[in-house]
Amino acid sequence: MSVGGASAVERALQQALVPVCALSGAVVAAGFFFPELVGAVISGRWWLAMALLFFGSGLGYLAVLPGEGEEETERSAGYLLRIRHFGVLGTVRQFLARQDPLTFGLPVAAFAAFFALHLLAPAGTAAAVDTVRGLLLGDAAPLFLGAVFIAVAYCLFLLVGPWGEIRLGGPDAEPAYTYPTYFALVFTAGIAAGIVFWGPAEALFHYGSPPPYFGGPAESSGAVLAGLTYALFHWGVSAWSAYTVIGVPIAYFVYQRDAPLRVSTLLAPFLGVDGLDSAWGRLVDTLAVVATIGGIAASVALVSEQFLAGIGFQWGVSAGALGPLLFVGGLTLVYVLSATTGVHRGIRRIAGLNVLLFGLFGLLLLAVGPRGFVLEQGVAATGSYLANFVGMSLYTGSGWVADWTAWNWSWWFSWAPFAGLFLAALSRGRRIRTVVFTGVVATSLATMAWFLVVGGTTLGLQTSGAADVLGVVAASGGSEAVAGFPVLAALPLGELLLFLFLALIVVFITSSADTSTLAVAVLASRRGLAPTSGSIAFWGVFQGAVALGVVVLGGRETLRAVAVLTGGPFAVVSLVALAGLTLTFRRHEGGHASLFEKARERLPAVQTHHDLDPPGED
Repeated sequence: MSVGGASAVERALQQALVPVCALSGAVVAAGFFFPELVGAVISGRWWLAMALLFFGSGLGYLAVLPGEGEEETERSAGYLLRIRHFGVLGTVRQFLARQDPLTFGLPVAAFAAFFALHLLAPAGTAAAVDTVRGLLLGDAAPLFLGAVFIAVAYCLFLLVGPWGEIRLGGPDAEPAYTYPTYFALVFTAGIAAGIVFWGPAEALFHYGSPPPYFGGPAESSGAVLAGLTYALFHWGVSAWSAYTVIGVPIAYFVYQRDAPLRVSTLLAPFLGVDGLDSAWGRLVDTLAVVATIGGIAASVALVSEQFLAGIGFQWGVSAGALGPLLFVGGLTLVYVLSATTGVHRGIRRIAGLNVLLFGLFGLLLLAVGPRGFVLEQGVAATGSYLANFVGMSLYTGSGWVADWTAWNWSWWFSWAPFAGLFLAALSRGRRIRTVVFTGVVATSLATMAWFLVVGGTTLGLQTSGAADVLGVVAASGGSEAVAGFPVLAALPLGELLLFLFLALIVVFITSSADTSTLAVAVLASRRGLAPTSGSIAFWGVFQGAVALGVVVLGGRETLRAVAVLTGGPFAVVSLVALAGLTLTFRRHEGGHASLFEKARERLPAVQTHHDLDPPGED
């Protein structure tokens, strides 16, 4: 048995992936420089296969490269994201022995039942889910709005208050990763390819149909400002706070109270550490597994639509019915390989590449796009976001809120279990203030900058008449998946931007799926046992199988709705967790200084009037 390290299979992959990447890359490059070859010489199906081979072999090679001192780094991390590697027979035996019957069996049965119901009664299943969703997002919309607003306020207090000074793991604990790596892992795990999918689309949709909070005519200058403001609102501080209020309590009880790395650790103040194996604790962990698998599987199916739409738009070819299967199957192989190599290798490296591509694409788009429009509207939208933040947070005035804001908050809460768990796992040795700054402020700044640049570029081209993005969306049946491609086609360096855009789709979903796979493997393992490479591979393939089932059988929107419905329980759990964390802090964490107190201590002493009296005048 070994922990980390490169196996013989990985060494063989290292040798095989280089020529595959080079050959497929040559074909992909030829397609970009000589697009007439695609369709005439290469069919859409083969073009998709070549693109997936290129991106997949490149990411796979990055994942299996050996690293220096990786075992020492994993051991110093002090959490159960370490991976045990066994032989084939040992893997099967250890897999069966290490799974928790409840958190393993119930999610598998739940998804089997979902597909059975969808096959037997698709209309009835969709109608039932829509009814529940309507009740939850309509009648219970104040729950989501209130939970997110409380999360923002609590994160702000942790950021400046005395409890932010607490160092997770004790005063001598050291972080396992540098800060840039820590940020890259947190950011790419929690955002997925949704940021690529909605970047050019959300503000555009609000421009075409303005939010009631702002009102005004559609496709007007006021609608531009409203669209960008709401894009910032739905992807900014509020969204990331949902992850952080789950992650911080888990991290605190894991590193300060020796609780297990589980989502159910949120309940430690009420159940006790020894009581986390109770029915309530295991129910929370099971819901976390279901939410994670449903959310990732729906996202994989979603981005396959966007990737295939890009190929069809640029080259006028179709991959046919086999296209989505090729995409989902190829992507599953890549993220499973990344997850089994562990945090220090595949997950960390692909996250770093993700951030580099993200920054490069944003800078290039800003350079060649309508820069003046983007900067002018970006400043105005940022000011509008700050000025209207409280009002938008508490606005419940129409069904629009249920369809957009409450839906978004529910979606973020449904992802919060695995994103919060991963944030907690990475945060040993960090002060709580640093965790909150990274999990809310730094990540929000990155996503908001993206939506201002990408969304602003889209609106700039639409309003100037340089591209009719709304027309392309309408021609595709209203699908937001196609919104980015007419934008890139209208800009200089469009081919390069398209290549980076397609790469970002693959890399972003890989970064989230490998993390979610590892998190689910942790949750499904028996308490106190680290996941094996076999269990990670199983859960990765299972996520891919659910996504394939959605692609083949349909029901993507129904699955998304089912996954989002789990956000309701976790919105409630987050409030319970914050109450328990506050009680624990008040009992055990006195004597810490707030940022204001620390700043006051650093100010020079101010002399009083008495100090200035001349000698002898007393």
